[in-house]
Amino acid sequence: MSPDDFDFISTLLKNRSGLVLTPEKSYLLESRLMPVARKHGLKGLDELIGEVRSKSDLAMIVDVTEAMTTNESFFFRDNKPFDLFRDQILPPLLEARATKKSFRIFCAAASSGQEPYSLGMILKEQGVKLAGWKIDIVGTDISTEILRKAESGLYSQFEVQRGLPIQMLVKYFEKKDEQWQIKQEIRDMVKYKEYNLLGDLKPLGSFDVVFCRNVLIYFDQETKGKVLAGISDMMPEDGTLFLGGAETVLGISDRFKPVAGQRGIYSPVSK
Repeated sequence: MSPDDFDFISTLLKNRSGLVLTPEKSYLLESRLMPVARKHGLKGLDELIGEVRSKSDLAMIVDVTEAMTTNESFFFRDNKPFDLFRDQILPPLLEARATKKSFRIFCAAASSGQEPYSLGMILKEQGVKLAGWKIDIVGTDISTEILRKAESGLYSQFEVQRGLPIQMLVKYFEKKDEQWQIKQEIRDMVKYKEYNLLGDLKPLGSFDVVFCRNVLIYFDQETKGKVLAGISDMMPEDGTLFLGGAETVLGISDRFKPVAGQRGIYSPVSK
């Protein structure tokens, strides 16, 4: 691939999704875009990029963007954030929202649904404690294909073996041929929407808890700041933001402050 073609694709991805593709990650282009080329009956990357340059096929541009931005996900990823949500964040949240008995959770870049469904299972495990509560979990992604998979709740044996405790598999999944499907009661807890984090987040409404884990690492500093500002605008002052373990707001945004003693958890700064 010529430097000019690489610059073109990286600029396209940056403008459409915020993804920053550096030259050392150029190897991803071949592994992820060759299936797109084959899908459209093209011989290789050069031909694919030529077609995308012509902008004559929006579906092809969408396929290219989705192929490069669809990221791996698995149940209860890294464990600790989910433990912290259950043990440290949920109890005071329930106390603070006891009068209206409702709260909302936002999972940004939800991919194939493992994160929001993990949260759904945690909440379902609360049993009668949440009887009568209205809880909304909203998962967004820019990939319509990956969202369809999330909505189906169907996962392979390999996918359910990654991070999902066996007791959760037995309790909340049903065998469907060679796959496992998460039960309807958990699927009903999550609503999925196609949405770009670079856009205006206000139409999604306000959220008490936001999971935006392992997302900002793909953006440059300016884009990170814009996304964090948008998230801040959709949260109350007692809200909680979860970022990935390697992510931080320090030096990027003054809209959030670290929660003392808790790595990767932040609260909005008073407006």
